[in-house]
Amino acid sequence: MTNSHDNDQMRPAVITCDGFLGTDDRPVEEIIRADDGTVKKIGLTHRAIAERMEYFSREAKKGLGEFVRLEPHFEAACEMARGFLSCPFGEPGKHRKAVVTLRNLRQKKEVIFSGLNVHLIAEHGFYEGKGSCFRLDPEELAKVLEIGG
Repeated sequence: MTNSHDNDQMRPAVITCDGFLGTDDRPVEEIIRADDGTVKKIGLTHRAIAERMEYFSREAKKGLGEFVRLEPHFEAACEMARGFLSCPFGEPGKHRKAVVTLRNLRQKKEVIFSGLNVHLIAEHGFYEGKGSCFRLDPEELAKVLEIGG
């Protein structure tokens, strides 16, 4: 997991319109450390969370924008947009603009995440800053995904 970054890349209007920090004024390293503690507390790894998200993303794409039913009690849809996003940590490569809406029908809960979110979690343990449009609370995310303790 790499954590070096250029804070400017996290700011609004650099890579994304709203940026990655939201209203969170903590340094990125502190945000990552706090979320890492949460993930360890619930007995998971960032990679395990990202792999589960990737599974739902792959299945959602099969619906071509429509919700797909996934057993035992999930449904997911993926909206694809033109273009790609760069990793704010400066890694080479681009991530297709895709947003997945995952519904856990048993829990009556929904989570929305992007393809870039999956990468940021798997490779950097970064769930974005509080108040960010795509901020994912690791504990709540794990509950909706139904993984971990």
